[in-house]
Amino acid sequence: MSSRRWADLLAVALGVFCMSAMAADQGHVLVYSGSTGFRHESIPAAVEALKTLGAKAGYIMDATEDPEVFTAEKLKAYKAIVLVSTTTDPKKPESEWFVGARREALQGFLKDGKGVVGIHAAADSHYDWGWYGQMIGGYFERHPKGTPKAVVTVVDAKHPATAKLPKTLERVDEWYYYKDFDPTVHVLVTVDPATIGDGEADVNPNPLVWYHDFGGGRVFYNGLGHTAESYREPYMIDLLTGALAYAVGGK
Repeated sequence: MSSRRWADLLAVALGVFCMSAMAADQGHVLVYSGSTGFRHESIPAAVEALKTLGAKAGYIMDATEDPEVFTAEKLKAYKAIVLVSTTTDPKKPESEWFVGARREALQGFLKDGKGVVGIHAAADSHYDWGWYGQMIGGYFERHPKGTPKAVVTVVDAKHPATAKLPKTLERVDEWYYYKDFDPTVHVLVTVDPATIGDGEADVNPNPLVWYHDFGGGRVFYNGLGHTAESYREPYMIDLLTGALAYAVGGK
């Protein structure tokens, strides 16, 4: 084989290698699952699912439960933060771990144009910090007893998080209702309380998944995910994959 041919093959190989390397490193994502209130048994399953789907998409996933990661300097390394059922106790303000400089670090993170994904009990957190509730889009108020079946409906299939989801689906979960809900957020998925058999529901349909621009960045909230089994469902994997793409700045 001629030297020119070898040179051409080498150039192609190097090009493929470089493209693969770029695809394999789309940036760092922080998965934070610390909680000081109710501890969800599904957290380990959620973290492992996020690591897997994130790595598949080319992100370097860092998981921790140490709140000391929330400093302006440390957060510079990340494109997005995922808050996994980060419950605090509303009756114990001292249980809140976003305090002082940690609050400023999160606010600065969004101000820099980055993204946050909140999962399930991320809405059951930091009741004494109004900015946090505004960021999430609302606070957890209550849920029907147990994990009954209910019908969820995609109301906007144009977002990357919902593009692959079925229009309607019956599934099991813990169904959150919210207070201080921001009506300006863009709702993607709702649940019909009538399919739960919840006669006390005052909102129908009830919002479950939404996103909005906030604080200079992007915030996505997914109220699903109470059970460990959720994180083995294609529905949830597709939803979280699209949520992560949105949070890091994907179109």
